[in-house]
Amino acid sequence: MTRLLETLETQKLAARAAPSTGSERVDKLKALRTQIERYQDVFADAASADFGNRPHFESRLIEVIGTLWVLDHARRNVKKWMKPEKRAPQALFAGPNWLKVTYQPKGVVGIVTPWNMPLYLSLGPLIASIAAGNRAMIKLPEETPRSNAVIKTLLGEIFDESEVAVFGDEIIDPSEFTSLPFDHLIFTGSPRVGRLVMEAAANNLVPVTLELGGKSPAIVAEDYPVADAALRITHGKIAMSGQICVAPDYALVRHAEIPAFVEGVKQAFTQFYPDGVDGAEYCQLVNDRHAGRIKAMLDDARAKGAEVTPCAPWNGGNSIPLHVVTGVTFDMRISQEEVFGPILPVVGYGTLDDAIAYVADHPHPLALYLFSKKAAVRDRVLGETRSGGVTVNDWGWHVVNAAVPFGGVGNSGFGTYHGVEGFRELSNARPVFHRAPSFPTQLMYPPINVGPRGIFQRFWMDRYSKKPDSSLGGTPYGEPTWAKDD
Repeated sequence: MTRLLETLETQKLAARAAPSTGSERVDKLKALRTQIERYQDVFADAASADFGNRPHFESRLIEVIGTLWVLDHARRNVKKWMKPEKRAPQALFAGPNWLKVTYQPKGVVGIVTPWNMPLYLSLGPLIASIAAGNRAMIKLPEETPRSNAVIKTLLGEIFDESEVAVFGDEIIDPSEFTSLPFDHLIFTGSPRVGRLVMEAAANNLVPVTLELGGKSPAIVAEDYPVADAALRITHGKIAMSGQICVAPDYALVRHAEIPAFVEGVKQAFTQFYPDGVDGAEYCQLVNDRHAGRIKAMLDDARAKGAEVTPCAPWNGGNSIPLHVVTGVTFDMRISQEEVFGPILPVVGYGTLDDAIAYVADHPHPLALYLFSKKAAVRDRVLGETRSGGVTVNDWGWHVVNAAVPFGGVGNSGFGTYHGVEGFRELSNARPVFHRAPSFPTQLMYPPINVGPRGIFQRFWMDRYSKKPDSSLGGTPYGEPTWAKDD
């Protein structure tokens, strides 16, 4: 705890200096880009060792290239984001005065990173932090020690600890980190832990950004080809074996089309992995504990009457093939918990109204996927559901577009990063009003309603704050009605 506090104090003192310029921020992002490119293969090796096996192409595509897209967008736009925004003063204050909003760094940002994507989910928030001119302290997950070592080296070669400091499994109790008085805290993880993080941050009134995942649905509408939907949803489920917060958690399919959908998922899985789950291209679950959780969810579903269809043979290890589960009921764990693994529950529905109601009756997810070619269907689903983001006729593409915000809503979190929204999330939007010498502020000075000044005062008071007419049911000035005794 002593080192954490010392590092935070050092960064807070350093943050008191003049904010970095746009060119300085661009240079830092360029240096970070060079490091990511240098270490991409080393990181892929480390991540594969941490997981038991994680394909290099997944680590490079999802974590390396995904991070570079976010970085490049920030690098190209940060100078524009930093510019003060002119605002028009309201009527009384118009004229020679000017008003603007400036974006000031918040100070020190704490970043808590999960195990599933340690590079992407540490450097993504860091990029937003650098773009906004902040300093950062990063808490890496204890489940990925080899990946952590690469990230520490990657960042340590270009940043002093007074600017970016990285911590890993040396922090035995994560609450030591989340209870620090940061100027902002970003947490990625489960809703359960997110509540604990928010409670710890509240003790110091630290603003938080929470990215919490949830059960992201994939709705297959009546007009969409079932085989194509099955192919794309399967791709979303097998990427890192479903260990992605925006993976499709479950599919909503019309009752009559469920058999064809299940067959489509099996065919798609075989197409992607003709050698099954023991080949070098299939991602293992990160550890025995997580694999045990997936096995327990499948056992629970079977015990409660579900039909479980594995898409490939399984030898019982941590390389678990995708399992399609039908006959799902709400009392099953797969209906109540985020799956975060290679299980695809399939929920049947009768009409589009039923599918929309099913999504709306559950906590708001991080992502929603709709498969439909009809604008009317799309408009209904978008208008009558809530989610952090949406991709239509595929999965995940709204996340990899760095020009738009990434975040949840309600149970799936709040606050955003990526793009200009990430810059603003980690900035203090500071209004600045500049009174021109000719602006007659003295017209508002007391004493009130005296002489020529009083004419002006009465004019503006009558124009902007007329008293309510009590004959029309208005409340006379005085004690508010809610403050009176019953």
